[in-house]
Amino acid sequence: MRYLLLQRYPSTLRIVTEPLDPEMFDPACPSSLMPIRFGDKWSAMVISCLEHGPRRFSEIRVPLRTVTPKVLTETLRALERDGMITRTHYPQIPPRVEYELTPLGRSLLEPLAAARTWCTHHLPELLDARQAHEHRTTQTT
Repeated sequence: MRYLLLQRYPSTLRIVTEPLDPEMFDPACPSSLMPIRFGDKWSAMVISCLEHGPRRFSEIRVPLRTVTPKVLTETLRALERDGMITRTHYPQIPPRVEYELTPLGRSLLEPLAAARTWCTHHLPELLDARQAHEHRTTQTT
């Protein structure tokens, strides 16, 4: 992991990692195409965003530009409830909250990578099968 700089807050010294790539999730290949699901539609992507360290809500939203704040909040709460992430609130002005993977959440990184690899290799077949199915179902109705 590369570090950009150290930011000093009133009571904390924080290592700031590189910003998340806004294009890390290709809009041409949305998560809804992936037949292998980890939680809900957004959970796997949030876990991927947290792979390299803690992130703030606004940082996570950058690559997940189509998620609403409400849905992202619900996803983060569900991941926290299930022990996948921790939420740390820093009592300072302005308030700061960070989300970070727990060891349990980190254990999903390898299966997520395997699912991404599978999808990369089989996406054309998957799309062909879905298109053929759609064609069959529209002809029978």
